[in-house]
Amino acid sequence: MKTTKTQESQYARSLIEASLDPLVTISPEGKITDMNQATANIIGMSREQLTGSDFFDYFTEPQKAREVYQEVFAKGSVADSPLTLRHKDGKLTDVLFNGSVYKDDRGNVLGVVIVARDVTDQKRIATELTEAKVFAEMAAGIAEEAKIKAENATLIAESAVKAKQQFLSNMSHEIRTPMNAIIGFTKVVLKTDLSAKQREYLQAIKISGDSLIVLINDILDLAKVNAGKMTFEQIPFKMALSISAMVHLFETKIQEKNLEFIKEYDNKIPEVLVGDPVRLHQIILNLISNAVKFTTKGKITVRVHLLNEDEEKATVEFAVTDTGIGILENKIEKIFESFQQASSDTARLYGGTGLGLAIVKKLVEMQDGSISVKSKIDEGSTFSFILSFQKTNAEAELKTGIAELDTEIRNIKVLVVEDIALNQLLMKTLLDDFEFECDIAENGKIAIEKLQTKSYDIVLMDLQMPVMNGFEATEYIRKKMNSKIPIIALTADVTTVDLAKCKDVGMNDYIAKPVDERLLYSKIVGLVKIPSLIKYNGNEGNGNGQSKKLKCINLDYLNQRTKSNPKLMMEMISLYLEQTPPLISAMKQSLQDKDWNSLHSAVHKMIPSFSIIGISTDFENMAKKVQEYASTKQQTDGIPDLVLQLENVCAQACKELEEELNTIKITNL
Repeated sequence: MKTTKTQESQYARSLIEASLDPLVTISPEGKITDMNQATANIIGMSREQLTGSDFFDYFTEPQKAREVYQEVFAKGSVADSPLTLRHKDGKLTDVLFNGSVYKDDRGNVLGVVIVARDVTDQKRIATELTEAKVFAEMAAGIAEEAKIKAENATLIAESAVKAKQQFLSNMSHEIRTPMNAIIGFTKVVLKTDLSAKQREYLQAIKISGDSLIVLINDILDLAKVNAGKMTFEQIPFKMALSISAMVHLFETKIQEKNLEFIKEYDNKIPEVLVGDPVRLHQIILNLISNAVKFTTKGKITVRVHLLNEDEEKATVEFAVTDTGIGILENKIEKIFESFQQASSDTARLYGGTGLGLAIVKKLVEMQDGSISVKSKIDEGSTFSFILSFQKTNAEAELKTGIAELDTEIRNIKVLVVEDIALNQLLMKTLLDDFEFECDIAENGKIAIEKLQTKSYDIVLMDLQMPVMNGFEATEYIRKKMNSKIPIIALTADVTTVDLAKCKDVGMNDYIAKPVDERLLYSKIVGLVKIPSLIKYNGNEGNGNGQSKKLKCINLDYLNQRTKSNPKLMMEMISLYLEQTPPLISAMKQSLQDKDWNSLHSAVHKMIPSFSIIGISTDFENMAKKVQEYASTKQQTDGIPDLVLQLENVCAQACKELEEELNTIKITNL
């Protein structure tokens, strides 16, 4: 069906009117010949008033508008020239001026078509982001100089976020450094003889300091999530043990509030799953913490059940239910926003930053999970989230827990590399409490000089120091000195500490300030070679002719497997005592003969027994290194030391097992 010219004209007009941006046709003399309704709206005049008027009169800079118009005639078109239109009532609209000439059938120029794209909101957003970035630069003094054009809002936003991250990073360091001393020395003084009032005041200081650190951690976690710097591990772990450990943390608080606590765990969940147990802890701890905070009577229930599984993965739902104050229906969506709580009274009555749930939501969603909440006022709330985990046949990684202070472990020589005098004193105080020897170096250069003249067991290395920082010092120790001494990074800057960089330069671990003394102790003991702590021959006494020994076996696993059956226990121990000495001899002879295949075979037979009798996994890893070196015939110069350590620990294990065997026999006569 043919269309008439009238229909074509109506169709063209409908297209013009469909545009939300002002669209105008102008004669070569600059007079308006036609326009759409959007043009009339933005200027505030009728079509009749606008037709025939001078187009340039409606701009805040008429001459600039005229120059752009002339440029259209000169070039044939112009794109994205920024100008500002003025409404008759004075309202201004920022536009990008786009124009091109239009001609008749013979090629004669009839005028210009103008499209003025409204960019007022974009320009406002860009301006606000620029101001935010400038403020962050002034506050931190380190943000990069702005090089991004105002019209590109995305790039400006990225620059502002980067400046904010750097600002938070510096503020984290500046706040944590004094807090390290405040909390650390408060703990030290609390161990001394105090009056009841003094102890009460110091406890108040410690609680306030801990609260401040929680606040800082919440803000920094959220900043890391928003910046996309939050990373997730994929390691095998035992979920049942993980949940039990988390729940245990709240038992005392729940008992103090006289609440009932219920844990429901689905035993159909595979024993070992692959995921990030640390982030899972963080999510559940936040939810349980909220439940405890907002519940004064009734109960708290933690449910974990299997939704579904296939050959590759298991999908698990976690739910935390309380009988607390509840949440209004119209407030439920807001509670997952940053710095939001259900009402203004909530923060006043219960405290908190309003960041916990925002962090939880982001941590769940960044792992492709989902989170939801159901609640009724004065009846309680249920927060539930769903995550999927890969299935595996691998053994769970046993993360070293926080060890109790063991007075048997002494005389560890520690070099503390720290430039701030207050932190030096605190670290010396903590290490003295552990009965460890402590030397101080004010920077990395002095640390290197000390390491070249004196022997140490471990280095605690601050990262930010003058003269030579922690990264530079560690790189020198590893590459120039070829030293394998364990190094733990000490850092107050937990947002930008580059763990990959720490690992690349050769650091073994890191600990954040304020330093938790038990965590510090655990990391030091965990990294210092256990053989150096065992007095095998009893030659080193304690002054009364008796040697202090650190047991190298732990029979908990054996007890569990044999159900503490003394007959089975004796059989297992006897079998180990029978098999191990020949294996030690074979291992030593193979090394002497450089028979790498026989060495590989002997060590391979020893490895399974380590976990059975509770020898540290450090030695299992040593044995695996011997296997690797023997099979590849590389780094064979490192084998003798490893073999010696394996020989010593197995010999010590045999002595201890003989004592255990005699004890079991006597007990069961």
